[in-house]
Amino acid sequence: MTLGQAAMTVKGPAGVLTRMLPSVISVVQKDRTLEVTPRNAALTTRMLLGTTVAHLRNMIKGSQSPFVKKLIIEGVGFKAEVKGKELVCSLGFSHQVKVPIPDDLKVTSEKGVITVAGTDIEAVGAFAAGLRAQKKPEPYKGKGIRYETEVIRRKQGKKTT
Repeated sequence: MTLGQAAMTVKGPAGVLTRMLPSVISVVQKDRTLEVTPRNAALTTRMLLGTTVAHLRNMIKGSQSPFVKKLIIEGVGFKAEVKGKELVCSLGFSHQVKVPIPDDLKVTSEKGVITVAGTDIEAVGAFAAGLRAQKKPEPYKGKGIRYETEVIRRKQGKKTT
């Protein structure tokens, strides 16, 4: 780990992550630990302290092993496949949806399950959320793209008398 003026770089077996830190937060490396302290006692500085610690913790964890999110595609004719640097999805529209894959992420698709992996937790979460937003799961039949752990509350629909 190296410290810069206002940047923090974490190197590990899974990759290298760099983040700009607020100037009101001081980060010092002592042996194998990081000491994060505020430079003043303002309310906003104290709020940034916890956020900075969470970012550093995620950077260290991501540099050791990649973060993974799994999405499930449900619906007749709904599918996704990786073609080069694009994820091509058939989601029931009149056209195919093509989503460009960022360089720092690894995306695989097999049998209705899309796996997004990467060292940066924000990039993984943002890509997965953007993909889910293409076709959100609907409550009547459950068709769409959902997270692996997400539970869709189903509605009954119309009743015939």
